[in-house]
Amino acid sequence: MAETPDSLWLGALTTHAAIEDGKVPDMFSGLMRRVAGQISYRAVRNHGTIGGSVALADPAADWPCCLIALDASVRVGGRGGMRMERVADFIHDSYATTLTTGDIIMGFDIPAPKAPFRWGFAKVARKSGAFAHSIAIATSQGKDGPISVVLGAAGPRPRPMTATATQLAVLGSSEEQLRARHRGGPRRAFHRPRCYQKRMHTANILRAVKDMRAQ
Repeated sequence: MAETPDSLWLGALTTHAAIEDGKVPDMFSGLMRRVAGQISYRAVRNHGTIGGSVALADPAADWPCCLIALDASVRVGGRGGMRMERVADFIHDSYATTLTTGDIIMGFDIPAPKAPFRWGFAKVARKSGAFAHSIAIATSQGKDGPISVVLGAAGPRPRPMTATATQLAVLGSSEEQLRARHRGGPRRAFHRPRCYQKRMHTANILRAVKDMRAQ
């Protein structure tokens, strides 16, 4: 791992525990530590890696959602040399990425925020340590900087909620306005969403937004 004024480089073999324990430079006001600490159990976090999580591309995994929210890029080494892709483009379906025979993830480049970083993270799981039924991450750089809202565990891949992020940029947007703005997002993520799924994802996004705004 390496830190520069412009970015954070994380090798693919960086464990969840190393991030949880603060052994990785904290450029994001504790977001990555919080995400890492919510993954499974400590025994899993001691051995599981950020590269393995992204390579598997489980729709309910935490790191793909987090890295997309942070606009991270993945470096992939292969027979044709090294290439760089945004994580949002690298993962394109459930357990499906752009990796081909001979490819290996080398690590991740995460751009440094250009203003004080605010975030909210909300997760719904059946029990402690289980894979999530819903993950929501909201981030903002400063009071007027770029805003990102990403919903995970709601479809084949994490989904940026662009309508919600746009509404957040409107000063004074109420909870009901936000609820109405992104109401169609969970419907698009599922073929036939159940009512409880729509309510769960809506509540989770609003929790993440509320926590971000409180910072």
